[in-house]
Amino acid sequence: MNTTPTKYIFVTGGVVSSLGKGIAAASIGRLLVNRGLRVTIQKFDPYINVDPGTLSPFQHGEVYVTDDGAETDLDLGHYERFVGESLTVANSITTGRIYQDVIQKERRGEYLGATVQVIPHITDAIKGAIRRLAPNHDVVITEIGGTVGDIESLPFLEAIRQYRQEVGREHTLFVHLTLIPYIAAAGELKTKPTQHSVRELMEIGIQPDILICRSEHPIPPEMRRKIALFTNVDVASVIEAADVKSIYEVPLEYHKQRLDEQVCHKLGLPAGKTDLAEWEQLVERIRRPRNGTVKVAVVGKYVALVDSYKSVQEALYHGGIANDVRVHIEWLSSEDFENGQTADKLAEFDGLLIPGGFGVRGVEGMLGAINWARENGLPFFGICLGLQTAIIEFSRAVCGLEHAHSAEWERDTSDPVICLMDSQRQVTDLGGTQRLGAYMARLAPGSKSAEIYGSHEISERHRHRYEVNNAYRGQLEDAGMRISGTSPDGNLVEMIELPSHPWFVATQAHPELKSRPDHPHPLFASFVRAAMDRRDGQAQTSLERDLAAPASVQAGAPAEKAPERPVTVA
Repeated sequence: MNTTPTKYIFVTGGVVSSLGKGIAAASIGRLLVNRGLRVTIQKFDPYINVDPGTLSPFQHGEVYVTDDGAETDLDLGHYERFVGESLTVANSITTGRIYQDVIQKERRGEYLGATVQVIPHITDAIKGAIRRLAPNHDVVITEIGGTVGDIESLPFLEAIRQYRQEVGREHTLFVHLTLIPYIAAAGELKTKPTQHSVRELMEIGIQPDILICRSEHPIPPEMRRKIALFTNVDVASVIEAADVKSIYEVPLEYHKQRLDEQVCHKLGLPAGKTDLAEWEQLVERIRRPRNGTVKVAVVGKYVALVDSYKSVQEALYHGGIANDVRVHIEWLSSEDFENGQTADKLAEFDGLLIPGGFGVRGVEGMLGAINWARENGLPFFGICLGLQTAIIEFSRAVCGLEHAHSAEWERDTSDPVICLMDSQRQVTDLGGTQRLGAYMARLAPGSKSAEIYGSHEISERHRHRYEVNNAYRGQLEDAGMRISGTSPDGNLVEMIELPSHPWFVATQAHPELKSRPDHPHPLFASFVRAAMDRRDGQAQTSLERDLAAPASVQAGAPAEKAPERPVTVA
């Protein structure tokens, strides 16, 4: 039995935001997991919202939902994808949640009349959030959101400073992510911003043990020595973090610089052998896929900020890894599809995906895109809102319910094929009132969905309030739609498909949240495979047309060999 005390790694950032602290924390976690250690990661976000659930996707990117129904920051998605552990509400802490907890204790009189202050009450609550993750883990990695110098982050930085004093230096490690900017006019890399960032951190009382330096250009050895000298960090602990083509390359780049070895040494962790062979293989598939490229159109509401669909993006890439093919994604605004010109846009793609979203804006464009995909045999994958719009489109175009709509957007519609459940009709608050987290579902025997999953019972994460109206299920099925998945009691529609279509599947859940690079989600793997079939079929049709044409107009060059078939998904 391992009696080594839990170790704590704190990841901070300086100079500018969006340097990739989440990927850095996740990559360190991956390397430690590959050494046989039990690792978990948490995020401290400095905003006062209790959680990101009511934040605009344009401001904060996607809301990542955990199995236990927590609405969290998108970085938790990176943590789960890299570390392979399902996280919980305890892994996502905001200023709002900390203050809410402290104020509730004060109202209950738990502070015995004391004056409640940032120190010690707020910082104690933050430290408590760190301690809660210690059981059953060898390492707890904590990412501090924001940038050193932000006033909002000060309580969190003070808390982790205190934490080192309480548990001991030998059990804590401070990793600081910073920027080495390249000044094109001077043709030089500049270390001064990093020096100032570390100095500001030291003024708070935190001396970083490891520096991870983001840079667009290689950092020369003499510059590393200069950075180490000015920041009081070992030269070997100045790690270069150059831009890479895929985020999944980052752990390998860190490993080349022996970052994981240093972490284990500084924390006194058992430095078991690391086996990155499987990770190297998936990165190789990303770099050099054997089966070419497929083009997927994602028609959504928030495409102006791709981070709004970060998990969808990564899950599509995972589907490509499973099939040894590159997935080229084009993000198309659903509002642009409202002029009826969908055919010209979608004909060049191998698959269409409609992701989740809220509100009526752009819905008619989604309906037009789905209509074209359904009528032209284009593989279609609907997620949450994608399922609801698929139901509406089918109801209008096939069932003859021309006024079919969702009661969310048109309360007085004569055919509310999507409606609010009775148990939710009295809900008025937006935060935390939806069907959130993991729910079981049963898949119909013989359905495509059951075939894809290889099971008749599944569990997927949800984030929505409106459901398929059971009053219309008979009409939908009579017209050719299959209700392929329901809740265990049969009351809620979870998945649909069209047996007459090459690949037309939609789910009320968010399967992208459970996809991993080393374990691609079966729905995404199957969708990408269907896109390959579409691509190859189109190429074959084009070749047959060329062969059937008069010799005088046939192309002079021989036809290219068709791409290999996709590999079997494990």
